[in-house]
Amino acid sequence: MGCQKDIAEKIIYQKGDYLFSVKGNQGRLLHDVEEKFPLKELNNPEYDSYSITEEGHGRKETRLHIVSYVPDYLIDFTFEWKGLKKLCVAVSFREEIAAQMKEPEICFRYYISSADLTAEKFAKAIRDHWHIENRLHWYLDTAMNEDDCRIRRGNSAELFSGMRHIAVNILRQEHVFRAGLRRKMRKAAMDRGIMATVLAGCGVS
Repeated sequence: MGCQKDIAEKIIYQKGDYLFSVKGNQGRLLHDVEEKFPLKELNNPEYDSYSITEEGHGRKETRLHIVSYVPDYLIDFTFEWKGLKKLCVAVSFREEIAAQMKEPEICFRYYISSADLTAEKFAKAIRDHWHIENRLHWYLDTAMNEDDCRIRRGNSAELFSGMRHIAVNILRQEHVFRAGLRRKMRKAAMDRGIMATVLAGCGVS
């Protein structure tokens, strides 16, 4: 959803850099990036690459990260996507440790970036992103019981999800009352003074 040309332009205008995951909503871009990184090209020495292997929960996963400058035949994308410099791919090879004969599962994820990333920096960037996402989902589930919510009518689910995200971000910025997120929620709900402090901490008056 965030992989949009106008968002890329706004980020560059604000002197930032983007790293967007390319998915089906950008059909032509996805197709051409896929064509750029076929399986047989993953060991091409012209690409900057970085790999890491982790084991846990009965699985072994090797993640290969590759970055490349935009080739001449895809130069049109640099005009469509403001500041585009690198095409990136993350390939995961997952296998069950106990199932010795089973073929590893392969997953491709494609990205574009305006930053002059190395493969190692690219790997760190997407890992940090997933760390933040997973932590946010944990907060939403454990503190706000989002998974138990049964609101489904119209756009209600999306609206309530957005409000929960806002509430989590506001509560995490408040450091006067030091407690877990669930206790902060309860305290703010029962004490108007605490509620005012929480809102003042995020600039709401």
